[in-house]
Amino acid sequence: MRKLDNGLKEALKKINYFLLDLDGTLYLEGKPIGNMTETLDLLRANGKKLVYLTNNSSRSTDTYVEKLKGIGFYKEGDLVYSSGLAAVEYLHRNYPGKKVYCLGTQSFKAELLKNGINLTEGLDADVALMSYDTELTYEKLCNFLRNVHFGATYIATHPDNNCPAKDVYVPDVGSYIKMIEVASGYTPSLIIGKPNDIMGKNLKIRFNAESDEEFIMVGDRLYTDIAFGKNSGFYAMLVLSGETTEDMIPSAPKAPDFILESLNDIKNYL
Repeated sequence: MRKLDNGLKEALKKINYFLLDLDGTLYLEGKPIGNMTETLDLLRANGKKLVYLTNNSSRSTDTYVEKLKGIGFYKEGDLVYSSGLAAVEYLHRNYPGKKVYCLGTQSFKAELLKNGINLTEGLDADVALMSYDTELTYEKLCNFLRNVHFGATYIATHPDNNCPAKDVYVPDVGSYIKMIEVASGYTPSLIIGKPNDIMGKNLKIRFNAESDEEFIMVGDRLYTDIAFGKNSGFYAMLVLSGETTEDMIPSAPKAPDFILESLNDIKNYL
């Protein structure tokens, strides 16, 4: 396995926040990769804040917390930060009080309501928010499109074309985006999640960070995780425990700063 670790020890002296992708980075099919629980404890013991960063907007933050607790990962002081939560913050800053039609699961809609977003089920939306709707119906899809047609600002939570599943990768928001475009020509005016830098900007504000070098994005996908880290001005670490293989690295849109076989190898640099 390839390793790119020059300067990692020095970088870790500056890094306060570990932004961690989930599937392929911390676990595979719900099972921790190696001694990941001990690795996360070691990072906390060295004063690092753990942020579980995901593009998946189909689940509420509480659902993710419970899942991560069940695996043995989540502990007091950690943070789950999804593209859905980033969308909430963006809506509050840019469309306060405006009506939002959300193409999304009941769980995600409940989170929007909990966070003060003014949802509508009608055709009077100011914003049409597309998220990862695993309860998608044709009626919901058509109502979303009608709201966009009648003038709602079209925003998507993230651009992933598919989502890993046990037997086959299944359609994600990127696939919905392409379907809407083929049907109508409409495309999002904004996409929130990785690889775009909005989540990075939000986290810098949330933590009142003084420098981009306080952050490192750790993930297994070059075109989302690594590209997001570099687009945000952060350090970016690729782990070869998930989707990416060595032969994919030369064609990456953004090169990682560091490459390790697994996040578990970080113990050699702390």
